[in-house]
Amino acid sequence: MTTPMELSPPPAQQPIALRVQALLAVALARTLARRSPARIRAVLDKTSLGARPATHAEALRAFNAVMAVSRRCRGPRGCLPRSIATALLCRAWGCWPVWIVGIRRIGPFAGHAWIEAQGELVGEMHPDGYFLPMVQVGPKSAERGNGVGRPVEHTRRS
Repeated sequence: MTTPMELSPPPAQQPIALRVQALLAVALARTLARRSPARIRAVLDKTSLGARPATHAEALRAFNAVMAVSRRCRGPRGCLPRSIATALLCRAWGCWPVWIVGIRRIGPFAGHAWIEAQGELVGEMHPDGYFLPMVQVGPKSAERGNGVGRPVEHTRRS
């Protein structure tokens, strides 16, 4: 993933309940980030099921909470666990941003993971269009969740 040369500064201090939620999301994200890309996508697809789309403000609040509790997520190789943790924290609040993995459009080649909400990058220093999305996991309603979710009831006609 992309590697900035310095740590991002931590955001302002967060309330204790939010910090605990963010720490749990970071712990889950760090575990999930060690899995294969296919496994990460499958887990996030299922996790996003039934969530409403996150607003930019909700996603930014989750992003800032994750950045406040995790030096690793603020670090040079933190984009994957940071983006997963931010998405998981949003899901704990009943919403889901668009989780994206892609590559830089302009060389040298570099991968990156980020989130978007309401069509805007969340917490990123890069301008829109800087990265080319390759994999996206957006919010899914329970009815259209890739065959997963509530079963469709069929009625018999007499």
